[in-house]
Amino acid sequence: MTDGPRIPPLAPEDRDERTAALVESLRFGDEDMNLFATLAHHPRLLRRWSQFGGLLLFGGTLPGRDREVLILRTAFNTGADYEWGHHVELGTAAGLTPEEIRSLATAEPDLPEADRLLVTAADELHATNVISDPTWASLAARYETQQLIELCMLVGQYHLVAFTLNSLGIEREPGFEGVPR
Repeated sequence: MTDGPRIPPLAPEDRDERTAALVESLRFGDEDMNLFATLAHHPRLLRRWSQFGGLLLFGGTLPGRDREVLILRTAFNTGADYEWGHHVELGTAAGLTPEEIRSLATAEPDLPEADRLLVTAADELHATNVISDPTWASLAARYETQQLIELCMLVGQYHLVAFTLNSLGIEREPGFEGVPR
């Protein structure tokens, strides 16, 4: 982790009209998010990446609860406080309880079997860059082909986000908690 932002968010007065509109379109509420305001230094990349990330987050085929289990576990595995903070709220909206969310930040989460399978998949991808054959067989019995592809892409996407957040030192907005330690 860093001691502060290595690249500060691009100030509103420094954004061209198109970049300002893009950052504004990515808001959740009234304020700019530090992630998007920082990536606004590279607006073409932000535009393309946000389309991909938005598809996985809002237009994917995985159930919301499953998606958020995978994202929160990836945030835990990568120590991505920013990612964790924002997805606690999304996880709650997707049906995770506060206890289940806290459990995702432990070595052995106390979760229903279906959620533990997702944790195992996220942990295997994080540790070895591949889902083991036994875990894949269990996932394939539960998910359709598109969902299996999406699961791998989702965990990879949130590794990309975590690496960027952690390396650039992007700070959480006030009121968002970090990964429980």
